[in-house]
Amino acid sequence: MPPGVHTVHLHARAPAKPPTGLACNGCGVCCALEPCPLGMWLSRRRCGACVALAWSGEERRYRCGALAEPARWLPWLPRAWAPRLVRRWIAAGVACDADLEAG
Repeated sequence: MPPGVHTVHLHARAPAKPPTGLACNGCGVCCALEPCPLGMWLSRRRCGACVALAWSGEERRYRCGALAEPARWLPWLPRAWAPRLVRRWIAAGVACDADLEAG
């Protein structure tokens, strides 16, 4: 495989990656390639799929497990704080920042 080319395996029904800067649609490309800083801590690695990446068949999209199930991934974090802190840590709702080409 040429340098800089990576293969990630995603669910067949996952949405296509949106262009960089547009709203996240749950395609999973970024989290399947390399974890965000929170994902690095949870996964204990800097590359490869984040262990908290979760497929939602009901929504037909990927979700951050730390956001969807904070008690599972961050049990030490007070429940009232978890959603807000995780959203901030993963930059949820900011926009697609994965400067990658999916094909």
